Amino acid sequence: MSFTIRRFDKNFARREFLKLGAGFVGAGILSPLWAAMEKHGEFSAAYPDELLSIESYTKGKLKAGDYIDADNVELIKELLEPVKYHQVKNMGRRFKLRETTQDVMKLSPYDYMEASFRHRGKAKFDENGNVVTSDGKPWIGGLPFPSATRGVEFFAGLTMSWGRHDASFYPIREYDLNLEGKVAYQYELGWAEYAPVGRVTMPDVYWKGHEDKLRYQSVFFTEPNSVRGTSFLNIWHYDQRKFPELFGYIPDFKRIRRYPTDQRFEPLVPGSSLYLSDAWGAGDPLHTWGNYKIAWRGPLLGAVSGAWTGSENNWQHEVHGGPEGKTFWDTELELVPEAIAVDAEPIGFPRAPVGKKRVWFDARTQLPLGMVTYDRRGELFRSFDGAYGLYENENERVMDGKHSYWSWGHAHAFDVQSGKMTRIEQLESIGNGHKMQVNSQDIYRRYLTNTALRVLGN
Repeated sequence: MSFTIRRFDKNFARREFLKLGAGFVGAGILSPLWAAMEKHGEFSAAYPDELLSIESYTKGKLKAGDYIDADNVELIKELLEPVKYHQVKNMGRRFKLRETTQDVMKLSPYDYMEASFRHRGKAKFDENGNVVTSDGKPWIGGLPFPSATRGVEFFAGLTMSWGRHDASFYPIREYDLNLEGKVAYQYELGWAEYAPVGRVTMPDVYWKGHEDKLRYQSVFFTEPNSVRGTSFLNIWHYDQRKFPELFGYIPDFKRIRRYPTDQRFEPLVPGSSLYLSDAWGAGDPLHTWGNYKIAWRGPLLGAVSGAWTGSENNWQHEVHGGPEGKTFWDTELELVPEAIAVDAEPIGFPRAPVGKKRVWFDARTQLPLGMVTYDRRGELFRSFDGAYGLYENENERVMDGKHSYWSWGHAHAFDVQSGKMTRIEQLESIGNGHKMQVNSQDIYRRYLTNTALRVLGN
């Protein structure tokens, strides 16, 4: 196999990324990333060829369709977050490689990306550190800082819109595995999100009378019977210095109860390794964390496409690895030309078991590619990684208005120190007729009020 001699080799890219130590001035190597995408409609103008193909990056040692496993992971060790590398090297995890997606509009909801381009340069932080428009109003949608140069700007966009839709309902199945790789607990649940501000698809940018809220979010359980009907509702303030209001309904007590909201490092149900704080890598208000710092910059392998299994019954995913062959979801990775790792510390949680977290962002979309946390001693503690993609294949498409639905397909929450794993997957439906929905006004009425909690609990 032969390769054309390039003007820019991998060492050139590495040298450019190392200049991070002299100060981060924005994504892109050959030209500013978002300016290149805006001008040319794609991102290749911002990077040398060696960062646009795993085959070019590895000089032919690996290509799309190959698998990464313990036998060859050293070839791309620098392209994996530390916990993913550990899982491949020591726990039997493997990844299938795919071609790098060239169309940036396929890497997030179409309307969200379009708004990010349209509103570029219109966001700022107000005197309280909240994202507002240039005239001081709540944000109008899309990434507020697409050309981010500071760690807090990356986290601001992620915190403000997790799923990147105005409204989402995800039917989910959760599997909680013990150290021996056996499924100790299994749950079915629904997860709903609804944005009162910054809306890019539903009518009206703001929901009148709710402009002081950032999101309504709920979770409820339909299986097993021991937790059936248990539900929780988070109401997020737009002011990111405040914790959300948290309400819960426990069927045994048959009443709505208000819960403390700063206990975000504990599972909601027995056996789970998934915390409220983990959601999308930014499950807490922006300013309950602090000391945001860009810590690293370089290429990374990310699960940014191909996560939908529409040909499978109820969109279920296959598994592999671990002692019982059940620990990890089958996952496809592709070369992300540039990722930005940002560190943050939990300044609003004096008793937090976490001392620091690091989230890797895709520079093209600021999508979170993975997260690791470190305990108070500085040791690796936990990790969270998700897989995303358009819900379309050669034969089927799930629609979001005029475009294919984009979302997450599955995720892992792994406790490095105990060896326990939580796997979740987005299904087409769960029990009691709850089906996937996107950008529907009905999501608020059905899932995001105290009345809804009572109905779901009966």
